[in-house]
Amino acid sequence: MSRDRSGNRRALGRATTALVVLAVVIAAVGTAALLGVVGAPAVVGVENRFGEVANETTEIETDLVVNNPNPAGVALGGTTVDYTVRMNDVAMAAGTKEGLSIERGNSTLGFTTRMRNERIPAWWVTHVGNDENTTVTVDATVTASTLGNRSVSLTQEEQVETDLIGAFESEETRPVNADRALVSDPVLYVNRTTAAWGNVTDARTPIRTSFLVYNPKTIPYVVTEIGYTIAMNDIVVGRGSSDHEYVIEGRTTENVTATTAIENGRLDEWWVSHLRNDQVTELRMEFYAKIELPDGAEIRVPLDALTYERTVETDIFGTKESDDSTDAGSAGNETTTTTATPGVAGAPGDTDAGTPASGPSTATSTPTERAPSPSETEGDGGLLSGTPTPTPGDGAGGTPTPTDDGGFLSVTRPAYEMVT
Repeated sequence: MSRDRSGNRRALGRATTALVVLAVVIAAVGTAALLGVVGAPAVVGVENRFGEVANETTEIETDLVVNNPNPAGVALGGTTVDYTVRMNDVAMAAGTKEGLSIERGNSTLGFTTRMRNERIPAWWVTHVGNDENTTVTVDATVTASTLGNRSVSLTQEEQVETDLIGAFESEETRPVNADRALVSDPVLYVNRTTAAWGNVTDARTPIRTSFLVYNPKTIPYVVTEIGYTIAMNDIVVGRGSSDHEYVIEGRTTENVTATTAIENGRLDEWWVSHLRNDQVTELRMEFYAKIELPDGAEIRVPLDALTYERTVETDIFGTKESDDSTDAGSAGNETTTTTATPGVAGAPGDTDAGTPASGPSTATSTPTERAPSPSETEGDGGLLSGTPTPTPGDGAGGTPTPTDDGGFLSVTRPAYEMVT
């Protein structure tokens, strides 16, 4: 009987010792967690790409890579991931995900946020105002309440650059033809073109264009109107005309200016087309002029030689798949095409009166107006002359060389919603 009691006392002693040891181990693990000996999960990578694009919203699909340094996987009900995307410090999308199950080592957590396309114009204003530069900032933070509310963050940045109107700068001499019976072509020459962004507002993005025009005839012309159409992926984002008159005396040059404008309210529709076209935009600007003839008649002349085209390709998150050798992690390239093709004359509309372009020219040589000598323009030099007027030459610089650049986005108020 005494031996039984002695054995029970020893068993009870061993159980008590085990409980004490277990309590010490638990306390040690808890203390280690609080002191950071047991590692908190950390964000080690984030990858974004565009998902479904609708007329009103754009999905952003995110893969967040989280590292769990602990020896076993854990289901952390108190762990939260906060995620934001900004363009030039403008919030574009954000979200929160809670109750994560994280395996040992690296785990990829996928989730989706939605941005509202109606906020695209707000980003556009910052992009153009920042010399067509955008900084895409992605912030991801993991907070573990079971580890003393410790937070670990990761920030990534991508630079996106575009040059939408740079190649409009040209010193190539181009003829302007009326293509009408009894009218001697060319009626004018354009010896130089320039373009610069104006003061961008929430509603409009002005482009100040300038044309150095030469009249090869001996009689004066009156240019009563310059009209334009701006299209991006065949979506008209700007259309209008300037009704400022210019008198171009015979055999002289005149600087003709016109302010075109992109209507920012149309940019959300363009944005949808840009993403659906694999982040590629075809920009096209077309011009026409109304010229008053000496007999008082007015003709509308499409300025086909001034038609401006540019292909812009972007890679907003640096993860777009490419068919060429470009690295998937690069910020994307912009390809350009500047051609003179027959254009569709834009319809007249309401816009600002023309103001002189103030953007610096990229040419290093001084433009030459290249007026022909009187012997080159035989006859009366008027519109009804039977012999076409000889070309005054090819200008002073030739066709501009296209350049490669990069790419575009935005949001402010509740501009997002989380999809779990």
